[in-house]
Amino acid sequence: MNRISDAEATLARWHEEAAAVRSRRGGIGVARPEQVEGLSGMQVFEAMLAGRLPAPPIGQTLDFELVQVEPGMAVFQGRPGPAHYNPMGTVHGGWFATLLDSAVGCAVHSTLPAGKAYTTLELKINIVRALSERVPLVRAEGRVVHGGSQVATAEGRLVGPDGKLYAHASTTCLVFDARR
Repeated sequence: MNRISDAEATLARWHEEAAAVRSRRGGIGVARPEQVEGLSGMQVFEAMLAGRLPAPPIGQTLDFELVQVEPGMAVFQGRPGPAHYNPMGTVHGGWFATLLDSAVGCAVHSTLPAGKAYTTLELKINIVRALSERVPLVRAEGRVVHGGSQVATAEGRLVGPDGKLYAHASTTCLVFDARR
C-alpha cells in the first residue's frame, strides 16, 4: 500500500470505531455522584463506552469523543472545523489543548482506584503543525508515564490519519480522595 491508501484505510477505520462508540452512547450529560460511587476510573470509562453513563458535554461542544480506553491509555478523536478557527483561519490552540488535556487526563483517570479523583496541575503543549478542516479527523492518544498515589504524569500526541504529528503534550495531575 502507498501512503495515501494507508491514510484512507486508517481514516475509514477511525470512522468505523467512532460509529461503534456512538451507537452505544447513552446520551450527553454529567454522571450523578451516585452513578460513579464505588467505581474505579476504568469502570467509569467502561460504563461510559457501554452507554450506561453519559458522554461529557464538552465533546459535543468541541466535536470530539472518547473512542478507546485501557488502563493507563485513552484515545480521543476529533473533527477540526471552522467553528474552532482562530482569526488566522486555522484551528485555535485551545482546541488542541482541550483534546490533548482530555487524552492525558483520562489516561491518568483510567488508573485510579474507586474513591480517588484527579485534577490537572500542569499542561504543556507543543503545536508543531497547523490544523484546518482539510484534515478530516485527528486522534489524541494519552499514556501514563508515572502513576503515583499523589502525583501522576502522562504524555500525549495528536496525529492525523496519515500519521502526521500536529501537537504533543505532557501533564502533571494531582491525585486526591474524591469528595463524598
